[in-house]
Amino acid sequence: MADNLPSEFDVVVIGTGLPESIIAAACARSGQRVLHVDSRNYYGGNWASFSFSGLLSWIKENQQNTDIKDECEDWRKLILENEEVISLNKKDKTIQHVEAFCFDDQDAAEDVEEAGALARLPAYGASVAEEVAEEPEKECSPLESAVPGAENLESEKATSVDPASAAEGNVTEINAENESSHDSASGESTLESGKTEAALSEISAQEPKKITYSQIVREGRRFNIDLVSKLLYSRGLLIELLIKSNVSRYAEFKNATRILAFREGKVEQVPCSRADVFNSRQLAMVEKRMLMKFLTFCLEYEQHPDEYQDYKKSTFAQFLKTRKLTPSLQHFILHSIAMVSEKDCNTLEGLQATRKFLQCLGRYGNTPFLFPLYGQGEIPQCFCRMCAVFGGIYCLRHSVQCLVVDKESGRCKAVVDHFGQRISANYFIVEDSYLSESVCENVCYRQLSRAVLITDQSVLKTDSEQQVSILMVPPVDLGQPAVCVIELCSSTMTCMKDTYLVHLTCPSTKTAREDLEPVVQKLFSLNAETEKETEDEVLEKPRVLWALYFNMRDSSGIDRNSYSGLPSNVYVCSGPDSALGNDCAVKQAETIFQEMFPTEEFCPAPPNPEDIIYDEDEIASEETGFNNSPETKPESSLQESSSRGSSTAVKEHIEE
Repeated sequence: MADNLPSEFDVVVIGTGLPESIIAAACARSGQRVLHVDSRNYYGGNWASFSFSGLLSWIKENQQNTDIKDECEDWRKLILENEEVISLNKKDKTIQHVEAFCFDDQDAAEDVEEAGALARLPAYGASVAEEVAEEPEKECSPLESAVPGAENLESEKATSVDPASAAEGNVTEINAENESSHDSASGESTLESGKTEAALSEISAQEPKKITYSQIVREGRRFNIDLVSKLLYSRGLLIELLIKSNVSRYAEFKNATRILAFREGKVEQVPCSRADVFNSRQLAMVEKRMLMKFLTFCLEYEQHPDEYQDYKKSTFAQFLKTRKLTPSLQHFILHSIAMVSEKDCNTLEGLQATRKFLQCLGRYGNTPFLFPLYGQGEIPQCFCRMCAVFGGIYCLRHSVQCLVVDKESGRCKAVVDHFGQRISANYFIVEDSYLSESVCENVCYRQLSRAVLITDQSVLKTDSEQQVSILMVPPVDLGQPAVCVIELCSSTMTCMKDTYLVHLTCPSTKTAREDLEPVVQKLFSLNAETEKETEDEVLEKPRVLWALYFNMRDSSGIDRNSYSGLPSNVYVCSGPDSALGNDCAVKQAETIFQEMFPTEEFCPAPPNPEDIIYDEDEIASEETGFNNSPETKPESSLQESSSRGSSTAVKEHIEE
């Protein structure tokens, strides 16, 4: 494939994480020639989503300490005398302390094959792109290895409704019809048998189904497990960018349905909207008035500086105590609405966070958050698709040996890939994990602690099983970070029916397991058999079926000058940060794009295909079957991919 790649581009992007993918899309949209490569065999980098078997392969790969050898040892012959090289990493070193635990009989699943998979899984798992393409129920069209135009992109996901939920509804209707016809046909049936059937159905409805590890492996393709856990603020920068660029048509979203709080050892729902507050049974009438008064003030706090001027240097928690709020209201506001640190957040930051939460309420639902169906890993792929539509070329499993730097000008001139091909460009975007230790020797990285759980019940059971919940668990000791818990149901297309996918995230102080296991033990039952003495408590807690812990590098917020010897036309993109939203990635992408192309608009909406005016030469070339115009290709493909009726409003893609 390398022999077929052009030798010159305007922009070369290394890494397919969210910031890099946004930049690639913006560059391609502005008419730049873009090459987008990744040494991994899947899109997204540390922003990726995996099926269960894909995640097991990812775990195996990150637990092995094997070095990758150069496929081509003659690449140094391509370097001229007046040039020097900056070597790039060939192995990702951003993941550490990977530990996986199965709380069921793992041996029973040895011979179980994943439903819908090919003959056998490859050594390091299939790429997300391949998994998506092979799965009949999930019609997402990730891009192939090299897509110079992507005119024949597959259609977007056909539905935002959980097939399992829909099937369940259909079965219920069919059963009801069958029962009525059976009753009319049989006439008189014994009352005892009717009572028995009713009792059995009632018991089966009350008792959760026992899920085994074998079932998880067999239904592994129903899982889409994110490496990084985030939600989208309904008025956040990423949603606005999706709407503005019309990339929203490539994705579908579901509302986060409830905000939870952990207080006095119990999980409870937090009232957010005005209707929730006044319908809440948790709050007394006086508390409801206090809460509404304070939230109204937060929306307009800049107009009343005298009310917070004296507390600018105080923490937000201290400021809340001066507002005559009850302890329960202070807890709700601090941990479930503002979602800020009790120790490190000052008054202004707390007021800004509270206002942001309130401003996002009601745009698409009763909470401020959206979640992309099929996982967070869909978002980078959406921008990759936009880039490909406008002529970007994509190559996975395509590593880059080095950056070639001109000694006189200090600018990067080219890259050399693992096939020994030299590719020139004007600008280079590199994801942080590709930079060598010599370049990053002065960089001080933070770490994220991550846990992923598959459970059999929700942390807070209600009449509806299909809930997307967010819970901030406050730290036990002051100064420790709070833990963000996001629980996803099967209708988000991230887990199989009758299970929940739970993500835990916090800034690291130790290993991920040491940071997060205490919280897991508070909320879940790890092993019901060894806790028979507290049987009632165990029955109340959801059971963990499988767990994964790992630490991930947080490279956000690093000053460019911290990198040693970085050429002026090489820009570094960071991996995921610890924030709940994606604002950091969007800001970084826009900043880098504007530095490269200050006169270009950042990710404008594509033109309406009906408004395109073709020249006579272009029409003639189309009729003869030859058309090399890069301007007409994207628009035709956009028209094809828009056939189901695209919209610039994300709201049309939300599953209520």
